[in-house]
Amino acid sequence: MISANNVTLRLGKKALFEDVNIKFTEGNCYGLIGANGAGKSTFLRILSGNLETTKGDIAITPGQRLSVLEQDHFKYDEYPVMDTVIMGNERLYQIMKEKDAIYAKEDFSDEDGIRASELEGEFAEMDGWEAESNAAMLLNGLGIDTELHYSIMKDLNGSEKVKVLLAKALFGNPDILLLDEPTNHLDLDAIAWLEEFLINFENTVIVVSHDRYFLNKVCTHTADIDYGKIQLYAGNYDFWYESSQLLVKQMKEANKKKEEKIKELQEFISRFSANASKSKQATSRKKALEKIELDEIKPSSRKYPYVDFRPEREIGNEVLAVEGISKTIDGEKILDNVSFILGREDKVAFVGGNELAKTVLFKILMGEMEPDDGTYKWGVTTTQAYFPKDSTEEFNNDLTISDWLTGYSPVKDVTYVRGFLGRMLFPGEDGVKKVKILSGGEKVRCLLSKMMISASNVLILDEPTNHLDMESITALNNGLIKFPGVVLFASHDHQFVQTTANRIMEIMPGGALIDKITTYDEYLESDEMARKRFVYTANKEDDDN
Repeated sequence: MISANNVTLRLGKKALFEDVNIKFTEGNCYGLIGANGAGKSTFLRILSGNLETTKGDIAITPGQRLSVLEQDHFKYDEYPVMDTVIMGNERLYQIMKEKDAIYAKEDFSDEDGIRASELEGEFAEMDGWEAESNAAMLLNGLGIDTELHYSIMKDLNGSEKVKVLLAKALFGNPDILLLDEPTNHLDLDAIAWLEEFLINFENTVIVVSHDRYFLNKVCTHTADIDYGKIQLYAGNYDFWYESSQLLVKQMKEANKKKEEKIKELQEFISRFSANASKSKQATSRKKALEKIELDEIKPSSRKYPYVDFRPEREIGNEVLAVEGISKTIDGEKILDNVSFILGREDKVAFVGGNELAKTVLFKILMGEMEPDDGTYKWGVTTTQAYFPKDSTEEFNNDLTISDWLTGYSPVKDVTYVRGFLGRMLFPGEDGVKKVKILSGGEKVRCLLSKMMISASNVLILDEPTNHLDMESITALNNGLIKFPGVVLFASHDHQFVQTTANRIMEIMPGGALIDKITTYDEYLESDEMARKRFVYTANKEDDDN
């Protein structure tokens, strides 16, 4: 068990947390939620001991081991992948290294033998002989190929490093597991594996995530941070939302009844306070009035942007024809003879483990990259707006937010442009902020403002939910659902894909395309059945042989 006891954290004059008391118990998974800036990641740092509190303390059951998903993707660059994962159990790794050092000695003494024997005993008690196989299972489950298990970390790409650090956090069955955005940069297969792992995990998990589907799948409880307090709810994210909304509704209804009673009492007192025969009753009602207290209903600190894509022109029947597009990069076939035709009502989710393939296809369709073979043709009625996965160059300048967006606006009026910024939670004074100093979430909201102001009827979005809080994801999700044009997008957010897409395209290893008009959940069910059939057939052939 881990608990926060009267925890207060002040940053200057501002109290981020005030007298927080909460217990996280064994066998439960807690989703830690709250608006951007509410302090979710900060609270995890407090729980992990990496940040001192102003007041109060964190208590952990004696003897329990706490494990944290680290965010520094370069910290272990000089270590082998396998070693990095096993470092998740620091004591076990120390034993392994000390053993190796003793056995490597040329002048092996009696003292060395005694020490080695002690270490071997502790090593066996910690299931040390299973360490590498257990680490390999975690890596394989997260999609790290076996041939990479003994590679040096610096030779892995960004998403592979994220998976290794996640495997490190999960390694060795920790008693308390703290995960800050564990699904970031994971493909959908890795997310599904992690969901099953956490569902079956028997110890304590505290997780911060903007993935609503993930939280609904794994969480037994929800801890909501709002106004420096943490309110605990039994149930997943959807249950929290319904419960919190119901609680506010009940408080408003109770206040309404109290207000009616107050009005009734005030009218009686006003009418009969000067009447001698009614003075006793008036006095009694005054006392009753003094006892009535309205419930304080604080507005939530959560803020929802207003995402509304309104195309200037209705889209025609001819949208996009792609014919035989192929692309090879650094000797690897990324796209192989990809062909499809889009209809005017298509909202297409591109899925599959090859992240580069989706980005390359989007860049080709936007004219930012040339295919090796094949052609594509946009319909004459179409106009496209693009949300790139990497927007570094977009913000590498000294423009203010207002000037930056004005450069893309068909109307060069400041009030007009500020209207779009206001919808995306940039109030008037924010318009003078430099775009190069914006946070990841602010940059995403700027790009969405740019897409809205373009009034395009085709939207192409490459991982738009990265860096967004759940309120912004919900707003974007709803905006795309009601958008009357065509959407092509890639996302790791299960609920976002399921509720937005009516067509699924999966780019397979090797670059081939599977194209199905279906919802995402239906696609996963059919894909799972296909995999089961493949496994059954393969096993049957082995038996026959």
